[in-house]
Amino acid sequence: MKKRLARFGPKAAIAIPVGALAACQATLQPDVPAGADAYTAISVAPEESDAVAPRYALRGGDVVSVAVFQEPELSRDSIVLDAAGNLNLPLLGEIRARGLTTSELARSIESAYAAQYLRDPRVAVYLDASIKDAVTIEGQVELPGMYDYRDGLTLLSAVALARSPTRTAKLDEVVVFREVDGQRQGGVFDLMAIREGRMPDPALRPGDVIVVGYSSLQGTYRDILQAAPILGIFTRF
Repeated sequence: MKKRLARFGPKAAIAIPVGALAACQATLQPDVPAGADAYTAISVAPEESDAVAPRYALRGGDVVSVAVFQEPELSRDSIVLDAAGNLNLPLLGEIRARGLTTSELARSIESAYAAQYLRDPRVAVYLDASIKDAVTIEGQVELPGMYDYRDGLTLLSAVALARSPTRTAKLDEVVVFREVDGQRQGGVFDLMAIREGRMPDPALRPGDVIVVGYSSLQGTYRDILQAAPILGIFTRF
């Protein structure tokens, strides 16, 4: 067995400088599909909506347990994946789990331990709880958070669950993020136009992330971008 540390320190905390958030506020500009294109961006084929997914990909908020064979000090129970879909393990630090199955995550952890600390490690990952039946609502709403998904849930009804937008919310800048064919996609919706019947009220799916009021949230939006990265959607100027 390769040499490994005898003591384990507290989990490392990642600090994001305030200046970094302020910089994001000035440099990030939205280029997410809007209007009719927004509905196309998050569209899902009917057969995909109704099918039972054969593969569950981990995401932020899921709870997993990690068992390292014959290494109880490295095993962990009931780890909650952070918003970006990562978890922290002894010696390894942060490990990316988002988008992986439990088996794929176990192989990734085995490789990481084998690279520096253990010889032929064997790892098992168990899914204790998932958020696949929830939607997340962030931004300028009275009660942001995670809400249980139910059949027939739409954008308007989801925002109502969060006690509606605040008085300063940008109602024409409501972003819905959705995973389609394994890729994170998003669209900007006009909540006022939907309320007035000028645009359809989009149906939501489990795992959707709704952000109300983009323009005044660009700083805090950095965390959401880390949790739901979209290549080519946001550009820097």
